[in-house]
Amino acid sequence: MADMMEFDSVEPSRGLKRKADDSRALAQAPKRIKALDQDVVNKIAAGEIIIAPMHALKELIENAVDAGSTSLEIVVKDGGLKLLQITDNGHGINKDDLPILCERFTTSKLKAFEDLTSIGTYGFRGEALASISHIAHLTVTTKTADSSCAYRAHYADGKLVPAKPGKSADPTPCAGRGGTQITVEDLFYNIRQRQKAFKSHSEEYAKILDVVGRYAVHCQGVAFSSKKHGDSAMGISVPSNATTVDRIRQIHGTAVANELIEFDTSDQRLGFKASGWASNANYHVKKTTILLFINHRSVESSTIKQAIQRTYSTFLPKGGHPFIYLSLDIEPQRVDVNIHPTKREVNFLNEDEIIEVITNTIATQLSKVETSRKFMTQSLLPGTKVATISTPATTSSRTPQTPSTTKARNESSLVRTDPAVRKITSMLPPSATKLHTHSPSNLDPVYTLNTAREPISCRLTTVKDLRAAVRAEMHSNLTEVFASHTYVGLVDSLRRIAAIQSGVKLYLVDYGKICSEYFYQVGLTDFANFGSIAFEPPLDIESLIRSAVEIEQRNPPDGQSQVDDGNIAWETIPRIVTQQLIQRREMLSEYFCLDISEEGQLLGLPLLVKGYVPSLAKLPRFLMRLGPCVNWTDEQKCFETFLGELANYYTPEQLPNEEAPTKGKRKSSNAATEPAVIEAEVHEQSSEPTKENDELALRREQLARMLEHVLFPAFRARLVATKDLLQGVTEVADLKGLYRVFERC
Repeated sequence: MADMMEFDSVEPSRGLKRKADDSRALAQAPKRIKALDQDVVNKIAAGEIIIAPMHALKELIENAVDAGSTSLEIVVKDGGLKLLQITDNGHGINKDDLPILCERFTTSKLKAFEDLTSIGTYGFRGEALASISHIAHLTVTTKTADSSCAYRAHYADGKLVPAKPGKSADPTPCAGRGGTQITVEDLFYNIRQRQKAFKSHSEEYAKILDVVGRYAVHCQGVAFSSKKHGDSAMGISVPSNATTVDRIRQIHGTAVANELIEFDTSDQRLGFKASGWASNANYHVKKTTILLFINHRSVESSTIKQAIQRTYSTFLPKGGHPFIYLSLDIEPQRVDVNIHPTKREVNFLNEDEIIEVITNTIATQLSKVETSRKFMTQSLLPGTKVATISTPATTSSRTPQTPSTTKARNESSLVRTDPAVRKITSMLPPSATKLHTHSPSNLDPVYTLNTAREPISCRLTTVKDLRAAVRAEMHSNLTEVFASHTYVGLVDSLRRIAAIQSGVKLYLVDYGKICSEYFYQVGLTDFANFGSIAFEPPLDIESLIRSAVEIEQRNPPDGQSQVDDGNIAWETIPRIVTQQLIQRREMLSEYFCLDISEEGQLLGLPLLVKGYVPSLAKLPRFLMRLGPCVNWTDEQKCFETFLGELANYYTPEQLPNEEAPTKGKRKSSNAATEPAVIEAEVHEQSSEPTKENDELALRREQLARMLEHVLFPAFRARLVATKDLLQGVTEVADLKGLYRVFERC
């Protein structure tokens, strides 16, 4: 009996602190890498695709519409966690396909990877039903047009299972109508942590109605109905013959439906067509509502949302937001739909240009109806007196006013800026000093900008890895600061510092660091799809590099001359770098739009941002650094280092600050100075500012204009602020803190 009471293992129980010797022993023996069990892999994948009941319903709705359905009936119980059922009248599923229906990556919409470039359906991966079967009890009842009866199948973990223990798992014949009925029961029954995370069933049901409402507005010719299990009243009911406005009226209300304007635009060069309905200036709510469909897929885009809000800021009162239904059709080869597990986001080429065309069209339509506005009025009650306003010309005494009972606002929480409002700088008189017009000499290169280029879909794994690395380093709070900021002004052009405001806080930012990161991200986003800056006549690369080498010899970066270094032959650097660029000119032209001729002539540079041309004074150094500073042996390192050098070249140059004019300051002179010398000195002082100072002033003015109207608006639309940029952003003032200071004074 005593032997049976002994432990079989002397392994310490969990929760006890290990001894130092045990820790060192574990550290010396690394853990072996093992392949995960397939069931674990499938559940992890299912958790990424089906995050909530609304995502499961979205996948089922898209499958039903792909099957040619004209009527969808949805029944929900306990917010979709207990029951989620969708019935359609589509083509149905063949009996022979039922055994593999819920296996991963089984689909009828995709055969080869190249088909993604022309995909025209909602689904393509074949993961929706497979994912649902791993986290719920799934039942499929389907009937095709040529079948005499319907068939019912039950699934678990991607495979057919019997309806009851001991019975066959094969699909069983049953009565049913044409189409498919999919029943999802006990969603997340085997993932208790996910099931407990949902706050309430009513909240999940509201999200389900939102998904159904979006597709009900967009899918013309398809009837939608949704209700709770056991209820006779419908949450949403839309007939198949309803128009888009009628669908919006039934789902979002009559108030918005009566104030809609239609818009339509297209561009063959950009390969898109957009149409939709937008609320006019008479309608506004507290929160922007955007129903966005790209190639008939419901997606989200913060860039499009911010652009639309900026467009409406000039038409709506402060705090007012619009309603927008936008259907955007883009050529499939220009869209990357496989970037998000739930297909919630997509990437497409020429994003900025397409958004600009759409917002301009909406602004034009809004301006046409701006002449008619509606206001709420209130009739006077019987016996009330009409208040009269007396002017100083007719009255000599003031009537005592009743103290206002309006609740005082918290002034320290008010945001004082709006990027759409006129700025104080536009009210200042123009400077009295006239700058000389810059006239290029015969030696200045002449260039033309070209943005028309056939789009190319980038499938390089290295580029996708670099993009993922940027997203992994994203700092959410800093990204939000730049997405909602207001540009204040240029502070120091020598140290490249500008001031911005976000909310009630004022920041000083190093726009040199910000520009470098932004242009690097643009290089990754628009990889192989840049515009071009074409030079006429072409520039000799070797001559440009030679001038940069001469400057590098005289002024090395570390302050020490490297001419005596035996490992560097300065006179051979221009020829070696030029030969490197000539040998790789095809790759440079295809990926980066850096066009070089066989003779070593620079034909064109990549154009990263429309409306902004980098300083050509930095061109020689940029070409020189392409030789030693770019890793030409490894593909990913090559792209990363080249785009880094290109971003540094595009970053605005440092300019000396404008010196304050001094009064009363003159050179000391003795009594023996001749009058002619004094007259010459006075004439020399009166000729200031010199031509060089005028050019610097002109460049500073161009820099300030470019920062305000080109770069910082681009940051607001596209910048993904990484953690490294925290070093270049400093908070200098907080409105609430200033109020506390003033209250103590």
